[in-house]
Amino acid sequence: MPTTHDVLFVMDPLETFNPRADSTFVMITEALRRGHRPWGTGLPWLGVRGHEAVARVAPLALVDGEPPRLVYAEAPRSRLLAEFAVVLMRKDPPVDQGYVAATWILDHAGTLVLNAPAGLRTLNEKLSILRFGEFVPRTFISRDTAELRSILDELGGRMIVKPVYGFGGREILLARADDPNLGSLLELATAEGTRWTVAQEYLPSASEGDKRILLVDGEPIGAVLRVPAEGELRNNFHAGGRPVQSDLTDRDRAICSAVGPMLREADQFFVGIDVIGGHLTEINVTSPTGMQEINRLQQLSGDATMQARFWDGLEARLRPASR
Repeated sequence: MPTTHDVLFVMDPLETFNPRADSTFVMITEALRRGHRPWGTGLPWLGVRGHEAVARVAPLALVDGEPPRLVYAEAPRSRLLAEFAVVLMRKDPPVDQGYVAATWILDHAGTLVLNAPAGLRTLNEKLSILRFGEFVPRTFISRDTAELRSILDELGGRMIVKPVYGFGGREILLARADDPNLGSLLELATAEGTRWTVAQEYLPSASEGDKRILLVDGEPIGAVLRVPAEGELRNNFHAGGRPVQSDLTDRDRAICSAVGPMLREADQFFVGIDVIGGHLTEINVTSPTGMQEINRLQQLSGDATMQARFWDGLEARLRPASR
């Protein structure tokens, strides 16, 4: 008989969930389908007593409807995080003071936490790609506008600028040498020289979309191409990007083979990497999404879905601790 577990999701408020898009939603419904007991909490409910992490938590239940929705089945109560088989950190960015403080609390969970808090702190989603130079576009980091102008010239008069702590496609800009607003754009990007900014080679193939590849325990499980809306630079679904079915190329698999060992070493169990024209552009460790789009495009159901493959991998991690 399969072992069932109490599992805790650290997540955003339930009323913010999109049941047709959120990966966390289907992770929870798959846990219910398998007989596990999913619970939920949020950053404001986390804390430490002595040396043990605690949280106000409540069990999750699925309410049928159109669309279906998740609810808390009982009033929240305090529990030790160590009472759960695994704590799944699925709080969306930004990685701000509150997020980092939550990872410090999770260091004291006394149980398996995925993705591991230390990795969430150290693997910046824009900068961790620099470990894989042969696969990344030319990338620079600066907050000096004069230096960024020089970098723009070096990159042929076009480059992407984006904040180091950006997320969801926010504040991604195309800088052009012939733009009369270039000075203002660089001032905005660097917050007038006070904010580190990523300057990256512009890849013309970005107009065809960027590929989100999902990895479980360092191995790719699926991919979706995010195609930008007409007249839009950004491909992110939050910015209106359109999902298109996509398969993994040999180049994609080579990138995954290079990145996978680092993810396993850092215990980053569920990760979404972004690839544009065969170049690695981001490694997303904080609450990556894309499961539901892949499921729909490939008409996956039951044990073939992305969330099922996620739970297959997770149950394999939990099995040695089963009694």
